[in-house]
Amino acid sequence: MTSGGAPSISSTGLARAERLLLCASATLVMLAAWIWLRGAATSVTHGHMAILAPGSHGGGVRVFLTVLLMWQVMTIAMMTPTFLRWLLVFADLAPSSGRTARTRRIAALTAGYLAAWLVYSVAVAAVQQILQAGDWLRNGRVAAVAGGLLLIVAGAFQLAPIKRACLSHCRNPLSFFLARWRGGPGGGFRLGAVHGVYCVGCCWLLMATGLAMGVMNVVWMAVLTLVVVAEQVLPRGERVAGVLGLAMAGWGIALVFT
Repeated sequence: MTSGGAPSISSTGLARAERLLLCASATLVMLAAWIWLRGAATSVTHGHMAILAPGSHGGGVRVFLTVLLMWQVMTIAMMTPTFLRWLLVFADLAPSSGRTARTRRIAALTAGYLAAWLVYSVAVAAVQQILQAGDWLRNGRVAAVAGGLLLIVAGAFQLAPIKRACLSHCRNPLSFFLARWRGGPGGGFRLGAVHGVYCVGCCWLLMATGLAMGVMNVVWMAVLTLVVVAEQVLPRGERVAGVLGLAMAGWGIALVFT
């Protein structure tokens, strides 16, 4: 440990078995989320889950909570591949004061990260409910022109300075932890929440394009997951973000004018 309480790069790190266990646990959570989303999409298609009914006020609190759950599970399914990298770096840097203490720190980091996405999920679920109540959302998507405009805005955002700043953060977990390290579960939660805010800032409009492509469009979710992984992990990920932005804007223009 350094004098300021921040971890040193020469920390002991995770044992191979612990690393494999963490990867396996994250993979199981991600697969469970995708299975749930696939089942929910099938239920909506067959009318067994009335969360996309146009002109409806959403059935009150119960259906709003269902929509909220859908968005939160969606974030877990799509963001786990990139968040796992942060978990591994965090666990490597955490002081080796016992497996239980390390597990608590990892759980706290995860809870803080999910809390940031929960705030986003509440907001986007509320927007979805408003669109449905106004009969502006049909079959889980807005009209073609509105969808095209959303894609144009999302594409332009991919090229915006704030997107580049958030993406730069998301690509560099080690430098973030070394600069902001806080000990204990409370510190882990705070680190997770701060990272989650940056992650939301990087991906919120990408997630919102589900309103244009279909809220329960599992194929589109999978495409966006691959894009998020590419732009945050690949050596030239910033270029991936730019290319995607141009492609989405072009697609949006085509929808608006055709």
